[in-house]
Amino acid sequence: MITVNIGEAKKQLSRLVDQVVKGEPFIIAKAGKPMVKVVALDAPKAPRRLGFMEGEIDVPEDFDRMGETEIEMLFGITPSDSR
Repeated sequence: MITVNIGEAKKQLSRLVDQVVKGEPFIIAKAGKPMVKVVALDAPKAPRRLGFMEGEIDVPEDFDRMGETEIEMLFGITPSDSR
């Protein structure tokens, strides 16, 4: 692992960050004294995608209307009012 003076780190930051991302961490020193270790962060996990269980779950044809009568009753709506 390389050690870089803080002034040099400022000048070469882009190059040094590229190296870190490739798996080569480094240490920044001030007046020859090691101060910090620069390492890459863990990559974020891939976001969960919609439809990942396609084919594994059956959705009923009347899914959008399930419980419709009960919901209308809760809101005091008669079936003739809602249509």
